[in-house]
Amino acid sequence: MGVRVLIVDDAIFMRKMLGDILRKEGYEIVAEAENGKEAVEMYRELRPDLVTMDIIMPDMSGIDAVKEIIKIDPDAKIIMVSAMGHQTLVIEAIQAGAKDYVVKPFQPSRVLEAVQRVLKL
Repeated sequence: MGVRVLIVDDAIFMRKMLGDILRKEGYEIVAEAENGKEAVEMYRELRPDLVTMDIIMPDMSGIDAVKEIIKIDPDAKIIMVSAMGHQTLVIEAIQAGAKDYVVKPFQPSRVLEAVQRVLKL
């Protein structure tokens, strides 16, 4: 069975871009969420192997979603996706339990590098 991924971002074009990068490499996108609240519910239900998580979203931020997902599964593999200039939020997300991060606009090679590194943990 392939690696199952949950993509979380409030911008549909970012979800599509990430999905395209990952699908090309054979990853299975099991679901997409547009806010942290949906992400937590989908994680609980689907238990994906990997989550890509935007930091700034409506309803529940990516950082709060990471904290909730880590409560459900302390071994969850989460990669934060952040815009330039959000370094302090990225640090907070890593402290909350995220394993790595990529910065928008991202290079497909950097996304895949982060994914491969996190999956080896």
